Amino acid sequence: MQIPEETRYRLRLADGFLQEAHEDIALRRWRSCVDNSQLATENAAKSVLALLGPVGRTHNPAVILRQAVERGDYPDFIHQKVERLAECAELLGPDVHVQSDYGDEAGGQTPWELFDQDAAQQALHLAEEAVLLSKEVFGGHAAV
Repeated sequence: MQIPEETRYRLRLADGFLQEAHEDIALRRWRSCVDNSQLATENAAKSVLALLGPVGRTHNPAVILRQAVERGDYPDFIHQKVERLAECAELLGPDVHVQSDYGDEAGGQTPWELFDQDAAQQALHLAEEAVLLSKEVFGGHAAV
């Protein structure tokens, strides 16, 4: 099976954002680490969606991933990986995307006030897991 170019593109995006998140941790840029971790996770999820066809613009790929699993769009042997990837994408979903860019406007907190070292490290761990899962799915799907 030929792997779609969009899948490869999304994996490269996920890797790039994950690399920046690691750099952000080293530089103690907590907000930026969360932002880049969210984008790495989102693109990891989109890379798996791209195996099925073109991916639209969304910051919430978890919902679409879950629907695809329910429809049986993925082989059974990767369902658990896709489900866990959807969980990661939910945890670092659109709400985190908005908060890491705009903060909590209603509460008057900037993004730099919302995210500390612990939040950044948790986001980074989720992003690492999401990228790894997407690569495992990519490899498993390529073997089908």
